[in-house]
Amino acid sequence: MVDHSFADPSLAALYDTLNPWGPGDDFYLGLLVGARSALDVGCGTGRLLRRARTEGHKGRLTGLDPAAAMLVQARRAAPDVEWVLGDMRARLWQGEFELVVMTGHAFQVLTGDEDIRVCLRGVRAALADGGRFVFETRNPAARAWERWTPERVREISAADGSKVRVWHEVLDGPSWGRVHFTETYESDSWPTPRVSHSVLRFLDRETLQDFLGEAGLTVVEQYGDWERGPLTPTSPEIITVARRTC
Repeated sequence: MVDHSFADPSLAALYDTLNPWGPGDDFYLGLLVGARSALDVGCGTGRLLRRARTEGHKGRLTGLDPAAAMLVQARRAAPDVEWVLGDMRARLWQGEFELVVMTGHAFQVLTGDEDIRVCLRGVRAALADGGRFVFETRNPAARAWERWTPERVREISAADGSKVRVWHEVLDGPSWGRVHFTETYESDSWPTPRVSHSVLRFLDRETLQDFLGEAGLTVVEQYGDWERGPLTPTSPEIITVARRTC
């Protein structure tokens, strides 16, 4: 589940370069290798599942994403993984996965209360007995959006070697926990810049727990960083491990 800009095939091809492998990926990979079956909700280009397969995972791996252009990238690299187009309404999985994950802050794309409820109900249904749901959101107290400014420009190389410059600009928020922003891509090889408009929702710890509890999920662990440090008011992340409520 990625920014709507990645519905554009040319931008989808840049996703892994824009988001290089990091500590969060290592965290989730460690969980995947210990699970016989895993569902990655909002899998994007499928990098996590591809890596798990490359490192010897023999079980069932399923990736779900609403952006067809992202799944094109995923299928090219790992045809032996099950790739599903859509959101948690696309399939009705019943107790089929030991592990369900949402990585890359995909949970924050769920901006409406009902969007969250639908997703979490689907996750609970998909979990096998004893299964875990693991995901992260940015801690709103850390105010990450204050660093999303046009002055912070990143430059990356596209597959053809051309340079692409990327920056963000907040338009509104936080309003009711929602931040509206643009992401601009510019290259000397393109006639005009490409601009996407996005909204992310920032939920605090208590609100997350309320939504999870309503869906029949119980928080069993929460961390504030990828080293499994405690969740504090200034932690950058809220990393949550939940199980089906008995």
